[in-house]
Amino acid sequence: MTQKVALITGSSRGIGKATALKLAQAGYDIVINYARSKKSALETAEEIEALGRKVLIVKANVGDVQKIKDMFVQIDEEFGRLDVFVNNAASGVQRPIMEIEEAHWDWTLNINSKALLFCGQEAAKLMERNNGGKIVSISSLGAIRYLKNYTTVGVSKAALEALTRYLAVELAPKNIIVNAVSGGAVDTEALQHFPNREQILQEAKAKTPAGKMVEIDDMVNCVMFLLSDESSMIRGQTIIVDGGISLLV
Repeated sequence: MTQKVALITGSSRGIGKATALKLAQAGYDIVINYARSKKSALETAEEIEALGRKVLIVKANVGDVQKIKDMFVQIDEEFGRLDVFVNNAASGVQRPIMEIEEAHWDWTLNINSKALLFCGQEAAKLMERNNGGKIVSISSLGAIRYLKNYTTVGVSKAALEALTRYLAVELAPKNIIVNAVSGGAVDTEALQHFPNREQILQEAKAKTPAGKMVEIDDMVNCVMFLLSDESSMIRGQTIIVDGGISLLV
């Protein structure tokens, strides 16, 4: 089997869906992962199949290690290989720090951080069969700077970026390249859950040195670069795509 395969978690909508479509256009068969949005996952699959590519849809909460293992068993049975893993699925509770409960912490860290470790392990097992592969995670500026009500997500993304560095070193002998892309505010469905969404959007539009907000395609283009052969010597890095807003005090 020589047809390359890509898994994108949380790929029923937003950045994940756009990445899945771009990879399908580039010739990859696609594994769509979702947790709740079955209708959206099916719609995404139809778009990918219209491009002439095969699709496997897997419902799995990537915060659950057993669900992760079950998902990779399905990928192995369907395709027998994996070449690209885009760790995009994310969730989190948006609350002031004094209102965070243990369940909020565990939920967010499991989906945003633990998933990369255990998906990365399973992905590596499939990738090394075909002389390597590439892993790219989606992070955010909250990993390196304060954002209101963003404690659990920010900490989970900081862990994701640290784990990106560790995976990059330890998976390098298997010819597996690991990086991350961190975005500024992007007006996706996920942002609708932020209690201060309008403030975030207004500030991003007004303050971004580039003169406009980051768009989904900006993120996807960077992901695709990191998945290309041209970026093969970039390892364990988090590339910031924010129009320069993180450069401001």
